[in-house]
Amino acid sequence: MGLTKSSTGRRAAGDGMDSELRQGRSVAALAGNPNVGKSTLFNRLTNMNQHTGNWPGKTVTSAQGLCRSEEREYLMVDIPGSYSLLAHSAEEEVARDFLCFGGADAVLLVCDAGCLERNLNLALQTMELSHRVLVCVNLLDEAGRKGITVDLEELSRRLGVPVIGIVARERSSRAEVLRAMDALLDAPEQEGAYRVRYSAPVEEALARLLPLAEAAAEGRMEPRFLCLRLLEGDEAFLNRADAFLEGALSRDGALLRAAEQERQALEARGIDRDGFEDLLAAGLVMAAEELCHGVVSGSREGYGSRDRQIDRLVTGRRFGYPLMLALLALIFYLTIAGANLPSDWLMARLFRLQELLAAWALRLGFPLWLKGLLIDGAFRVLAWVVSVMLPPMAIFFPLFTLLEDAGYLPRIAYNLDRPFQRCGACGKQALTMAMGFGCNAAGVVGCRIIGSERERLLAQLTNAFVPCNGRFPGLIALLTMFFVGAASGALSTLLSALLLTGLILLGTAATFAATRFLSATVLKGTPSSFILELPPYRRPQLLRVLLRSVLDRTLFVLGRAAAVAAPAGALLWLLANLSLGGESLLAQLSALLDPLGRFLGMDGVILLAFILGFPANEIVLPIVLMAYTAQGSLAPLGELAQVKALLAQNGWTWVTALCVMLFSLMHWPCSTTLLTVRKETGSWRWTAVAALLPTAAGALLCALVASAARLLGL
Repeated sequence: MGLTKSSTGRRAAGDGMDSELRQGRSVAALAGNPNVGKSTLFNRLTNMNQHTGNWPGKTVTSAQGLCRSEEREYLMVDIPGSYSLLAHSAEEEVARDFLCFGGADAVLLVCDAGCLERNLNLALQTMELSHRVLVCVNLLDEAGRKGITVDLEELSRRLGVPVIGIVARERSSRAEVLRAMDALLDAPEQEGAYRVRYSAPVEEALARLLPLAEAAAEGRMEPRFLCLRLLEGDEAFLNRADAFLEGALSRDGALLRAAEQERQALEARGIDRDGFEDLLAAGLVMAAEELCHGVVSGSREGYGSRDRQIDRLVTGRRFGYPLMLALLALIFYLTIAGANLPSDWLMARLFRLQELLAAWALRLGFPLWLKGLLIDGAFRVLAWVVSVMLPPMAIFFPLFTLLEDAGYLPRIAYNLDRPFQRCGACGKQALTMAMGFGCNAAGVVGCRIIGSERERLLAQLTNAFVPCNGRFPGLIALLTMFFVGAASGALSTLLSALLLTGLILLGTAATFAATRFLSATVLKGTPSSFILELPPYRRPQLLRVLLRSVLDRTLFVLGRAAAVAAPAGALLWLLANLSLGGESLLAQLSALLDPLGRFLGMDGVILLAFILGFPANEIVLPIVLMAYTAQGSLAPLGELAQVKALLAQNGWTWVTALCVMLFSLMHWPCSTTLLTVRKETGSWRWTAVAALLPTAAGALLCALVASAARLLGL
């Protein structure tokens, strides 16, 4: 096996870490399985309030924060939750590489007291590559309610490393952990730590490689862990290790040649790479079982029966899917009902601010064109996006986060795993699809939790079939005007929520169809299985959910939309106010697109509005109104009855509204999402596919609906 040339160089030692933050501070990595309270402890230690999710794979990149004990200052790094360091997924690779190359002075390994034996697999692997490990047995309160007790002193004696018990949600845990960290760094390096004994063929190969590995590592890397990776043959890791060790592996190649010989010897004994990994996993499982024997005791019979009864409903074939739809409809109902008044209030104040800014600009002597470009164009569109997006997101995200914090999202992934498997994809795509409801760009980033590159691409390219929060206002307005009818009040809101849920179902079905199409053509492959831990149902931390959903999600998504909305508003104002031959450029472009728009059941104005709404989906319907009324700036929606009358005057029917909603559901993603796809895939080709695939599906569906309506005389 040869190593490829790496460009990472010594940067590997500081992966993702700010060198200025590190100066004069001790670096501690927080590691652990998903859903053990690792990020909760990180928040408690650093007061950063890092968002904690109750489903695996949330933290894909490493968060950093500072905290101070009585003796020293720490840079805490919250690395992704992972079950193993064999790196079968993106989060496991990030975790392993930071522990190997990140230069951490110590590792704080968080375990769940309720399932300690399983968590020790990662702890034992971590102890193979670090001489300073502190094991924090968390969730002792939940374990106590299950009747489970852990002998922490005996566990520490067996592991040969310090072990403490904590409840990360409690304030007292912070001081206890920091005292233990100080003691760990003040003590000599752990020499008597427990070492896993693997099967005889593996141990014999390790013994022959260790002298060469010790010479190559020169104390900068644990040689036994390096030997295991050499025998495993993980070239990506070994390239990084070679760069970290400044070419020590590839300089004379003796260690690499010896590893190749040992791998061939293992294969001659019937142990290929998969078999080797099975032997490692078996050794870890047996060691964890041996360590926990007599250390973990007690279990109250019947505990968890409530969770099992709930799971029979929410994951059962009979009620699982109906409950998912009911919860989705409820979230939409609460979002629609709660967002109307705040949105109107916010819009009135921001548009009043626009008037004040316009008057201020005129007093300062701004030219009319500059005042129009900045105030009537950029600011007005920005005000529209903020007033339309902020209230529903401020309701939708906390509600969605409550489901996440309570432990329901993993159940959704469980329910949707089989349909995605049938489409040739991974069940984790259900989680990223759910993230797309808030923001498709966030959903694309969330695809990092999918280990297979093929399946990750499938999820990234199809995420836009799920409508993001920015498309909801237009969809809801059209549903209310053309399909809810004379209903009013709570009934109108309920009908809108149910119809919107139906559109979401259509988008979900399109996601499955597009995924199946891609997996059968350009992205052929066998779907992989994945381990999904169903966490216990927990009472959500309401204040934390509210703060994190607003700060981490609502304001983040809103800021990203606002950054592109202002330039789009300036461009829109120019098109509406620049004339050629006595007609605005906006009108001329609309006329140019009119034949295609009519073919799709719409018109040129609507099609142009979708094109100009590329930076932000929220402004599509206002652009339509602006073009119909020939105004020079973005038009407010006003009363829905008045808007419906204006649309009807311009030829709209329920068929037009249906085609607009279908195209809104399935067309090119916004600019932010496409740029995110480009960044995540590193390919303009796949970015083009992400844009063309939903557009082709939406255009085809609209053309079919429009043609059928014309044939039936509707």
